Amino acid sequence: MPTRLQESRLKVSRSTVLGVLVIAILIVVLGGVRMAWALQDAQPQRITPTERASALTPATPTAEPSPDPTPLLIVHVAGQVQQPGIVRLTPGARVVDAVEAAGGATDEADLAAVNLARQVIDGEQVYVPLPGESPPASAAGPGPSQPGGAGSSGGVIDLNTADAATLVALPGVGPVLAQRIVDWRTEHGRFTSVDELGEVSGIGEKLLAGLRDKVSVGP
Repeated sequence: MPTRLQESRLKVSRSTVLGVLVIAILIVVLGGVRMAWALQDAQPQRITPTERASALTPATPTAEPSPDPTPLLIVHVAGQVQQPGIVRLTPGARVVDAVEAAGGATDEADLAAVNLARQVIDGEQVYVPLPGESPPASAAGPGPSQPGGAGSSGGVIDLNTADAATLVALPGVGPVLAQRIVDWRTEHGRFTSVDELGEVSGIGEKLLAGLRDKVSVGP
C-alpha cells in the first residue's frame, strides 16, 4: 500500500476514535447529572419541629361575635351626693342605685324626700335635696315632698299632661307601662275618662281599680 494512503487512513482512524471518545464522555457526564437530579428528588423533605407542631395542632375555631351588650341607663344625679354628675346603670336599677353610683348621699341629704325604691328611667335626673328643699322642676321622679310631679295636682296625676317619668310613681306602673300610656295618648288623643286606661296594653281590671283614685283626666 502506498505511504500516502496509509497516512491518510491513520488520520481518519484517529479522528474517528477521538470523536467516539468525546461522545462517550458526554453521555457519561449527562447520565451522571440526570442521576444526581433523580437522587435529589427522591430524598424525603425535612420538616422542622415547628412545622410539625403547626401541622398537628388543630385549627383554632373562629370565635363567634358576642351579642351586643345590654344598653345602660344614663342618669343625672344632682343635689346632696358625694359625686354629682352622670352615672350609668343597668336596666331595672333603682334610685338608691343611682345615689350609690354617685358616691352616696352627703350627711346633709334628706333621703326621706326621695323615693329610693323607684326604678330610674334613661335620661332622667335624680335630685337629692336638703331638708325642706324642693327639688328643681327638671328633676324627674316624684318623692314624698313632691307627691305627683309634672302633670299632677294634689297628689293626683293628670293622665293628659303627665310624662313617663311622672307616671312611674303610680303603683304597679313601671317604665315600660308608663311609656305605653304616653304612646296611647299620642295615638288616640287625650284621655276622656280614667276607664280608658284599660285600653292600654298591660293594664287589667285589678290594676285599673288601684289607679282610679290616683289619676285624673283634667278639666
